[in-house]
Amino acid sequence: MHSSENEVASGPPSLPEPAETLPSMSIRSGGPRLITPVRLLVVAVVVLVGGVLLALGLRHKTPSNKNIVGPSSVRDDAGQSLRFKGTTEAVLTRAILAPVLAGQQVGTLTITKLATSGSHVKQGGVLVEFDRQAQMRDFIDKQADYSKLVSQVVEEEAKESAARAKDETELKQAENTLGKAEFEMQKVEIDSRIDAEKAQENLDEAKATVEQLHATFDLKRKAAAAAIRILEIQRDRTRETMLHAQANAELMQIHSPIDGIVVLTTVWKQGKMGEVQEGDQVRPGVPFMEVVDPSRMQVRVLANQEDFLGLQIGQLSKVHLDAYPELVFPGKLEEMAPIGRNGDFSSKLRTFAVVFSITGNDVKLMPDLSAAVDVDLAPHSSAPGSGQ
Repeated sequence: MHSSENEVASGPPSLPEPAETLPSMSIRSGGPRLITPVRLLVVAVVVLVGGVLLALGLRHKTPSNKNIVGPSSVRDDAGQSLRFKGTTEAVLTRAILAPVLAGQQVGTLTITKLATSGSHVKQGGVLVEFDRQAQMRDFIDKQADYSKLVSQVVEEEAKESAARAKDETELKQAENTLGKAEFEMQKVEIDSRIDAEKAQENLDEAKATVEQLHATFDLKRKAAAAAIRILEIQRDRTRETMLHAQANAELMQIHSPIDGIVVLTTVWKQGKMGEVQEGDQVRPGVPFMEVVDPSRMQVRVLANQEDFLGLQIGQLSKVHLDAYPELVFPGKLEEMAPIGRNGDFSSKLRTFAVVFSITGNDVKLMPDLSAAVDVDLAPHSSAPGSGQ
């Protein structure tokens, strides 16, 4: 009994022996816990790289129905058509500039009346009016000065006419006196010596008077002509200034050169870009408006050097407006630029400007609309004069 109790009592103390091996087991089992995150990181990187490569492969994969050959053109698989992107513009357009005044240096011009954007105007209709009070004031002042100088010229000419008549009378009297003295000299042979000397003195005096009057007569005429000429120059200069002021006043009202639609362009004003309004100030020579004829429209596109070789004058096309997909207009290739310019993505790639005319018209067809042009590359339509 005692021995069994001792054995039973001694049984539990023997349990710590296997517990002494737990630290070593925990150390051995700690190794895999440190390696597992690294492996997971490597696997994640591999999956990520594989996904990127797969995405790049899909991105560069050629679509099944279209072949992209340039940033602004798309060619179909059959190669029978080519699409370009461009912008609509009017064939006939006129830019309206703020007037430059003759003989004046004006910093800005104030708009007092302005046609609204999109409104229809007839040829000769008023587009814009600027404040012209200063020009009208100059015109009135110069007109008064001109009238005054005209009166002075007329007065001087009248004075010269009176002075000329007086001088001519004196000269005629002196010539008559000289003739009388010459006649008296014919009687000196029968007159006394004293009378003969007096007659000679009268003759000499008459000759000197005539010569003096002739000399002073010419000088007076030249002096009077010079004085009148000075006034005439002042009059003519004042007249030119008056006409300039009148022309400047007329320039402050701009009329439409053609029938069309008013389009306001953006200008730099008050630290930002925007359209002008009534009351705004515009610098002389700055374009701020256009008048376009919407009856004749065209599309200008850029073709790269590869697509440009396949284009010919007269090729038929279809014009689609991005803003109005339901509108489709027939078109025709009209102009091809002979010289290209550097492309947007590479200096070695050239682009050429190509213009397509648009047949037909619509109220929605306006300038500066984004448009797509489908060019028919079929052999029957590429020949000159194949379509109208």
